[in-house]
Amino acid sequence: MHLVDYIRAYYPEWYGIQEYPADKVAAFCSTDGEWGLLGNFATTPMVVNGVPFDCTEKIFQVMKFTNAESRSSIYALKGQHIKMNAKHQEKVGVMREDWGRIFIDAMKFCLVQKYAQSEAFRQELERSRGLFIVEQQPNPQRQADAWSAKLSADGKTWVGPNIMGRLLMELRDSGTLSYRLPDDAMVFTDLLEKV
Repeated sequence: MHLVDYIRAYYPEWYGIQEYPADKVAAFCSTDGEWGLLGNFATTPMVVNGVPFDCTEKIFQVMKFTNAESRSSIYALKGQHIKMNAKHQEKVGVMREDWGRIFIDAMKFCLVQKYAQSEAFRQELERSRGLFIVEQQPNPQRQADAWSAKLSADGKTWVGPNIMGRLLMELRDSGTLSYRLPDDAMVFTDLLEKV
């Protein structure tokens, strides 16, 4: 199944296309942009169950896998290399069997960790109050993926599923996100020897 099929089957409340007026949007793409701290690659040191992480993207990508080699190779990397390595690990077939059923909950877990441990992140979310938060599709030639949205040709509207932006807005407005995960998805002690 494709990501959109998993969303439709297991997360129907997150399925669908959203639209936001461009003049009322806090859009982020790269960590060095105005709203870059909202992105998963932003450096926001955290400790999760005794294991240090430098960004939420690393936590999320490690959570995809159960085998030690995949997890360790992702954990050792920084920046975009994290995601690139995780995509390679997916191709060799070592991803969690239940990932399609838990991936949005996994992202909620990651964002809750960031919110609890990063004052700068909480301040940036507060600064965005009154605006819609949008993760920008980084490639202008491609459609928005499940996590992002894309600016319309006339520059007036952001269009896309924007699951990341929606999660961030919910976190900003409520101060938490509810998630349900199997216990083994939140265990990182196997990485302690890499620290």
